[in-house]
Amino acid sequence: MQAKPRPAATPEQALSAMDHLIATHLVGQHEIAQQVGLSVTDLTCFAYVIEAGENLPTAGDLAARVHVTTGAVTGILNRLERAGYITRRPDPTDRRRIRVAAQPDAVARVRAVYEPYYARLTELFADYSPDEIAVLNDWFTRASGLAANYLEEHCRTD
Repeated sequence: MQAKPRPAATPEQALSAMDHLIATHLVGQHEIAQQVGLSVTDLTCFAYVIEAGENLPTAGDLAARVHVTTGAVTGILNRLERAGYITRRPDPTDRRRIRVAAQPDAVARVRAVYEPYYARLTELFADYSPDEIAVLNDWFTRASGLAANYLEEHCRTD
């Protein structure tokens, strides 16, 4: 596929477009969380559990990812467990720790809400060449790392 001509943009315009995307995404996350009966923080934690797959995270792993205390993550996990989203399993190598597993039916419910949006994103990606997709993927990956590092350096509360 040949790349389509794209309008020129400055870094400032790209930052503004990114800010708009993030703001829209935050509103969307709030709406989706309400649809599935969770808070945004609980939904985010659940997303990290899903992302981990078979490498089940610990409560401490989730607390670090969501930037909450271990006490706060206990409350999040209690709510997710009561709502049928997760189960807690003993860590096979350390009896003091627990691992968190997603309930398959809960994963299916959340994915059903996201699938129409992801289908639209897939259609949007079809407008880009493989080289452009590679640039987008590189940028998203590097920007995510930069954001995580910034949070770690400047936004920790513990």
